[in-house]
Amino acid sequence: MSAILFVIIGLIGLVVGGEMLVRGAVSAAKRFGISPMVIGLTFVGFGTSTPELVTSLQAALAGSSGIAIGNVVGSNIGNILLILGITALIAPVAVDPKAFQRDGSVVAVATLLCLAAVLTGQIKQLMGVGFVSALIAYLVLTLWSEKRAGGTPAATVYEAEAEAVAGPETTLGVAIVIAVVGLVITILGARFLVSGAVSLAQAAGLSEAVIGLTIVAIGTSMPELVTAIIAVRKGQGDVAIGNVLGSNIFNILGILGVTAIVQPMAVPAEIIRLDIWVLCAATLVLIGFARSGWTISRREGGLFVVGYAIYLGVLLAL
Repeated sequence: MSAILFVIIGLIGLVVGGEMLVRGAVSAAKRFGISPMVIGLTFVGFGTSTPELVTSLQAALAGSSGIAIGNVVGSNIGNILLILGITALIAPVAVDPKAFQRDGSVVAVATLLCLAAVLTGQIKQLMGVGFVSALIAYLVLTLWSEKRAGGTPAATVYEAEAEAVAGPETTLGVAIVIAVVGLVITILGARFLVSGAVSLAQAAGLSEAVIGLTIVAIGTSMPELVTAIIAVRKGQGDVAIGNVLGSNIFNILGILGVTAIVQPMAVPAEIIRLDIWVLCAATLVLIGFARSGWTISRREGGLFVVGYAIYLGVLLAL
């Protein structure tokens, strides 16, 4: 019971802390005069992925590489099949062709890099450096190209992402305090979650990787779900899919990269055997659905959710 309680407290902490962190950071960025496009690309992307980063770091440092890697792989699978699926069931998600062409391609490349790293059986520091360097290059090139072109569809999506998580109308000092408190709550929530997840895995006879791929991954992805639902209810479906693409890029290149730099990790055999291939398949299907009519329909959203349910069933049955 204590393990379950720790997991619940941890998940609540991650959701509340992550939400406070993003909204406080966005509000502070606006007070500093940072453009909505930059806020949407960086602050929103980094902010919604903070729960995954903190959780994976703490898990890796605790020697639970299954939770650390499973969290990244499972979050990306959940982002596509569960979060985008639920979002499309609420309302069809419009896809901007030009915005998707670049970010969709980067997601595909990042997923292939993740596959290559996982198949080696060891996520090493050098790989982490390469991942983080690729993320920095992506951000710099994106900001440079968008500022140079001006008013592109992709820039519009980033600006809408910033608006979708608009921070409170308050002073700079209060906004910073909200962000800092959110970060502290997120860190404490991750500590509770990792501790409870390890104990729960031991008590239930499940591997840490399975716990990381399911409970931990779903819990740390809640900020993305909240952002996507808010966006689609406002009729901004392109923001919903942009948030998923951005989160998947940050999860692989940023979170897995930073975690590997801090603590190299051995890849659990079950992730090599099943989950990394599910991630590749989900990414491929996402690209196919998005390019088919440039809309993720309710039917396709339903297929995503059913696919996720089947995946969980197979995962827990093995």
